[in-house]
Amino acid sequence: MRILIISPTQSGIGGIAQHVQGLKNFLKKNSHHVEIISSDNTFIIPIKGLKNPSFMVSSYFKSKFKKNQDIVHAHNIPSAKAMKNAKGKKILTLHGIFSEQIDMLHGKTISKISKNHEKNALNWADLITVVSKEAQQYYEKLGFNPFHIPNAIDIDTLEKSENKIYDKQIIYVGRLSKEKGILELLLIAKKLPKNINLIIVGNGPEEENVKIASRQENIHYFGYLPSEQTIPLIRGSEILIQPSLIEGISTSILEAMACKTVVVATKIGGNKEILSDHNTGILIQNHSEILDTLNELYSNSQLRKLLIENAFTEVQKYDWKNIGKQYLELYNSFL
Repeated sequence: MRILIISPTQSGIGGIAQHVQGLKNFLKKNSHHVEIISSDNTFIIPIKGLKNPSFMVSSYFKSKFKKNQDIVHAHNIPSAKAMKNAKGKKILTLHGIFSEQIDMLHGKTISKISKNHEKNALNWADLITVVSKEAQQYYEKLGFNPFHIPNAIDIDTLEKSENKIYDKQIIYVGRLSKEKGILELLLIAKKLPKNINLIIVGNGPEEENVKIASRQENIHYFGYLPSEQTIPLIRGSEILIQPSLIEGISTSILEAMACKTVVVATKIGGNKEILSDHNTGILIQNHSEILDTLNELYSNSQLRKLLIENAFTEVQKYDWKNIGKQYLELYNSFL
């Protein structure tokens, strides 16, 4: 089978990038021909607010030369025009509720414009998939019939080593952007007990605020790190904090579950689908609960052990061995 994947990104620690890389690796392992159009091999303007629009234009022209594809699989709305232009059966995967993300990042005016483009993009696809049940319900209300296929990780290939730097080590891994709750986490981190050290891994528009916060003795900003360095830090941490304001299916949560690191996450979006409160992780209603939750976990080793064991069992169903088969079933339904 010949598959063209179109995505704004295919490298880095972001969820879309990791999803695209995992899907590509799974398909190649199963002897399918895969090509990718992304910002890694297509012209973009590397300025905030212009990256996605420039990718939309350049990928549109590049896709015109991609012929004889069985499947054209686009990821998120900025990839949709290129998907429309390419030859082959068209699948659009949405990694969250696009208009909500735009509203939070760019305001209501841009969000209204994006909703019109989003509606067009959804109509260009022969089939739509979403990574969370929340998104599935949202797009069903708009009159579409999306398939729910969650994000996945390749558990067997995760780095096995552990990097424990501090006696009590907690970690945030992800994009440094306000929808990820990083600003709220920084406010809470000011009140962290001195013996609890917070490691922050990632990059994004709030990087300067993170650098300023890291002047505090027990907040440590490591910048962007590749997976082979990030995973050992997750393994070496007792707790991963996922404080998002909106979220699909978080790859960092899945990785923490596979690394036997306890997850504390906000009770929103896909977090509620992955985690069961006080069973496979801790779900908090608001960020002010983080400090009390940390105290609860550090004072109760039996609870931590229970969460770790249950989460490791649960995450197996999010392995690419299982999720990849669901994509192949959809692809084959076209052919």
